[in-house]
Amino acid sequence: MKISAALVKEVREKSGAGMMDAKKALVEADGNVDKAMDLLREKGLASVAKKSGRIASEGIIESYIHGGRIGVLVEVNSETDFVAKNEEFKEFARDVAMQVAAVNPQYLKREEVPAEIVEHEKSILREQALNEGKPEHIVEKMIEGRLDKFYEEICLMDQKFIKDGDKKMIDLQNDLAAKIGENISVRRFVRFEVGEGMEKKEEDFAAEVAKQIGK
Repeated sequence: MKISAALVKEVREKSGAGMMDAKKALVEADGNVDKAMDLLREKGLASVAKKSGRIASEGIIESYIHGGRIGVLVEVNSETDFVAKNEEFKEFARDVAMQVAAVNPQYLKREEVPAEIVEHEKSILREQALNEGKPEHIVEKMIEGRLDKFYEEICLMDQKFIKDGDKKMIDLQNDLAAKIGENISVRRFVRFEVGEGMEKKEEDFAAEVAKQIGK
């Protein structure tokens, strides 16, 4: 089918892709902009995956303080110092710090969760499924699905982005890496909360932080 210059321009502006890449994606997607964006994203992610073996040893440490009660430090790495100075990169680091403040993840990614914690959770989920009267042959599939929710609660990169519930933090990282063309990774974070570990009034900090950013 014939692809108009206007469509190519729209996809280029949305994706940051080159003209020929945008046109090829539109042809493959039969002129559907959303499908073309998905195709470009997939190709971008593949490109980033090839770069994932390269060392990302540059970057920044970003901080976020909420109301004098919660403080977060995060380290986000890039391959070059040039990218570390990029405004979109800095914005991503700020978003990560705010996410940690709001949702309080316990781990960076699911691979870091100790095996004994995962096995303990699986045993609980298995008992829950059996108590619900689910057939044995589908219990394991149910466990895997519910385990994803467990990871979403405790692992930063599995969590839904507080500014956009349609994206997970790993999607945010991968989108930026694809756009910039460098390996980007959140390396570590630390979160402090006044009175942490002491008995205190429960507050919904996630809602409070989200309210502060107007979401």
